[in-house]
Amino acid sequence: MSMKISTAKKNGVTPQIIETIALLVARIPWPSNRQAMAEVTTMLLDGKPRVAEDVFGWNRSAVELGMNELRTGISCINDLSSRCKPKTEEKYPEMLADIHSIMESECQADPQLRTTLSYTNMSASAVRKALFEKGWTEEQLPCLRTISKLLNRQSYRLRTVMKTKVQKKRNLPI
Repeated sequence: MSMKISTAKKNGVTPQIIETIALLVARIPWPSNRQAMAEVTTMLLDGKPRVAEDVFGWNRSAVELGMNELRTGISCINDLSSRCKPKTEEKYPEMLADIHSIMESECQADPQLRTTLSYTNMSASAVRKALFEKGWTEEQLPCLRTISKLLNRQSYRLRTVMKTKVQKKRNLPI
C-alpha cells in the first residue's frame, strides 16, 4: 500500500518555507498579491490552486484568477463599490421624508442640551406600523432591524425618555 505524497513535499517545500512565503505574499497589496500567489503556485506547487489552498490557506479562485492574469497579461480590477446594496434612504427617499414627519412630533431634545441628538420613546416597530398606515406596502417596507439602523443614521436614538421625578418636600429643622 503506497501513500500519496503531497505536491509540496514532493517539490521539497518545508513548513518554514511555507510560513515565510505566506507572510511575504500577505504584505503585497492587491492585485499584485494575486499574481504573487499565482507565481508561487506555479513554481512550487505545479500550478495547482487546490494545493495552494491546502498548503497556504489562500482562496483557490483568487489563485486561479492570478494565474489567468499572468497567462494573459491583463490585470483584473475589483470594483467593490458596486457590490453593496443601496441604503434604504437612497432607494426610497420618500420613505425618509415620511419617517421625518412621523418622528418630529415624537422627538425630544437632550434635557441637558449636551448633544444635538433627538431622543424618542417610539420604537422601530411603531415607526414601521406608522409607515404601513401611511400607505407603504409590506414589500416596500424594510425589516425592523433596517428601520432601527436607518433611524440611528438619521440621529434618532431609540431610547425611552426618562420622566422627571417629583422632588419630595424635606422638613428642615427650625
